[in-house]
Amino acid sequence: MRIWGLAMVLMVAGSAQAQVPAGFGSAWQAAEAAHAERMQNTGVVGGSAMLLHDRAVVAEMFYGYADRAAQRLVDARTIYHWASITKTFTGIAILQLRDRGLLTLDDPVVAYLPELHQVHNLFGPMDAITIRHLLSHAAGFRGSTWPWGGGEPWHPHEPKTWDQLVAMLPYTQILFPPGTESRYSNPGIIFLGRIIEILSGDDYEVYIDKNILKPLGMHASYFDHTPYHLLPFRSDNYFLRDGAARPNGLDFDTGITVSNGGLNAPMTDMVKYLNFLVGEPGNTVYEGVLARASLEAMWEPLYPLGDDGYGPEYRGLTFFLIEAEGRRYIGHTGSQQGFLSFFYLDPATQTAALAAVNTTDLSGASNTRALLYELRADVLRRLFPLFE
Repeated sequence: MRIWGLAMVLMVAGSAQAQVPAGFGSAWQAAEAAHAERMQNTGVVGGSAMLLHDRAVVAEMFYGYADRAAQRLVDARTIYHWASITKTFTGIAILQLRDRGLLTLDDPVVAYLPELHQVHNLFGPMDAITIRHLLSHAAGFRGSTWPWGGGEPWHPHEPKTWDQLVAMLPYTQILFPPGTESRYSNPGIIFLGRIIEILSGDDYEVYIDKNILKPLGMHASYFDHTPYHLLPFRSDNYFLRDGAARPNGLDFDTGITVSNGGLNAPMTDMVKYLNFLVGEPGNTVYEGVLARASLEAMWEPLYPLGDDGYGPEYRGLTFFLIEAEGRRYIGHTGSQQGFLSFFYLDPATQTAALAAVNTTDLSGASNTRALLYELRADVLRRLFPLFE
């Protein structure tokens, strides 16, 4: 059955750019077809996926619409919102400041953010909580930015200013002894963003643009509102309710939480980011962004998170780690507004995968989140093991 607005492309680079193993083409086609069927069945409006090897895109797919009302199809230039994947950029920025001697990872957070003394900590003094704890989600802060429920139409999407976040600190408590476990925390990453601003003298967005995006050539990447010249490529995002996908509008403001989830970028720019993570010996640009030893230190398993169906999962410094069949896969996921995404890489084989969709189901009738987990399963179980 023809799917209106479907554009799927298989690109196996062969010897011209990157060698791919025997059987990869058929394995990718099977994963691609299954993912397209899942997107159609769950009502996803648009999505993309790419697989890289040796810093080359060896396979990609594009499905559906970036903007259904405008009949604009998804393509390689489509700009998605990457949500919590932004956290990995924040972590890299903190390690940059560490390597420049402006902080240490064992510095007390209150040395930079004395406002955190207002937080209720039944487990000890607040100065026992370190930057390392924030990077590994081990400081004990709650998961969500807001400390209460909501849903009223007049509620802001996220706090807009630091003062609003500070006003919540007297109503915030540390939930477990810092350093004893890792529980995902959005506020903890926002505190890191604030430290970056204090030490650099730049707004978070400006610092990341100067020190990560521009050096890596990610010139179509930005935070929050879309520059006018990129609007033709910006994906809308959709909520599924009662079987109907309703658009939310192209842009939304993540406010003071930008360091936690504010990045927008096309797949082509995110490929540049994954190539940096995969690495290339002797690449002075990559080393200038962050020394390889510092980047790999972020991938050391610090806290076990259980078994996610592929093998033991761990938390590193802002990155997730999965150990499966003797390999360590590095990655992160993202979810905000209608956008869902993930990336994973296998540094040992210089292989990486990236995917995003622009639709989230709110009704419970379908599970848009599950379809990305199923694609991730195909990547980690069937595609990555083909590369040696």
